[in-house]
Amino acid sequence: MRGKIIKGIAGFYYVHVPGEDKTYECKAKGIFRNQNIKPLAGDDVEIDTNDQPEGKGTIIRILPRKNELLRPAVANIDQALVVFAAAEPAPNLNLLDRFLIMMQKQSVPTIVCFNKMDIVSEKEMFLLRDSYEKSGYQVLPTSLLRKEGIALITELLRGKTTVLAGPSGVGKSTLINIMQPNANMETGSVSEKIKRGKHTTRHSELIYVDEDTYVMDTPGFSSLYINEIELEELKDYFIEFGLYEMNCRFIGCMHINEPGCAVKEALEEEKISKHRYQNYVDLYNELKNQKRY
Repeated sequence: MRGKIIKGIAGFYYVHVPGEDKTYECKAKGIFRNQNIKPLAGDDVEIDTNDQPEGKGTIIRILPRKNELLRPAVANIDQALVVFAAAEPAPNLNLLDRFLIMMQKQSVPTIVCFNKMDIVSEKEMFLLRDSYEKSGYQVLPTSLLRKEGIALITELLRGKTTVLAGPSGVGKSTLINIMQPNANMETGSVSEKIKRGKHTTRHSELIYVDEDTYVMDTPGFSSLYINEIELEELKDYFIEFGLYEMNCRFIGCMHINEPGCAVKEALEEEKISKHRYQNYVDLYNELKNQKRY
């Protein structure tokens, strides 16, 4: 019987079999441990339920992976949907850019969603949207409270396995509950004192939405470290730089202090987002200082 691992907890793997719309609690055969293979959420697997109690099984084969992400640890992902609030909590764009770098490094197409558009002005929403669309990302403004933008998200997620990520309190679990009411995801309120989300999701879990459509909810993140990235490759993950850097005077230009830098010229002409460029400089200096020590 073939299915997909939707979560793994303490050595047990929960395998969803779409044809039956049923989930089996499984252990993995010891051979995987001997081969140093750890089953991951998102893995397509074959399970054996013969001579086992009802609802139990054993994973006997892990099918070849299309891809494998390190953070979050998951396999066979088609895309990522990163959700930030437009306000309450205020979007930490440095954190958003860190996530986009991480997905870019792992070659995962990413959609940016700014929720709670109903509590910001049209100008604030335009500035957020323009900044990331200019950088090459598809941007979705939504108001989950008013159910605005849901139809487009549903369409973009159909037939794919999507990692859903972002800080706590921005509406990720609310979105899953709208798409799959049976998910019963616990939603987190925003702390009034510090205007940050309270953590609710404890582990990564795939939610079956519809035929061939899964959404992975991941624990809300408040920081992301990029120290596994080489200093020289950081610029490659700011995809908007690629439109201009072939015109830089120097090959291998880092777009920091070099003369004749076409990226900095594009910045002056407002073709590149100022805050995105400033985040690039901040991250560049962070990596440079890390490598020094």
